[in-house]
Amino acid sequence: MSTKTTKIIYWSTTGLLTLFLLMGIIFLNKQESIDGMKQLGVPMWLYWEISYGKILGALLLILPFVSKRIKEWVYVALGIDFISAVVALNASTGISAKNFSPLIFLVVLAVSYYCFHKLNCTDCKKEK
Repeated sequence: MSTKTTKIIYWSTTGLLTLFLLMGIIFLNKQESIDGMKQLGVPMWLYWEISYGKILGALLLILPFVSKRIKEWVYVALGIDFISAVVALNASTGISAKNFSPLIFLVVLAVSYYCFHKLNCTDCKKEK
């Protein structure tokens, strides 16, 4: 895969992921969102922490001046968040196909991370 193709895939997946995460701003104070988290058994302090964490993570991923190490940790945190969402949904409402929808964004996150790593791999550039 060429560098140009990798960049296109990286920015497409990262942009899609960022849009998804930043949409949380719209639903932050909506009663449906708060009720949904209460149904999952999540305390309100954790609801706010997760919500603001996703917004901050989205911004850190998209801003070019953020260090690579910070972005690596954002990928880890979002991966844990998406996996935890699947576990929480299945634990609270029973196993169903719709509860696995966060895995779609986990795949988008994985593709973004793969391209990020490929674009920033210093060892790979030395070998060429």
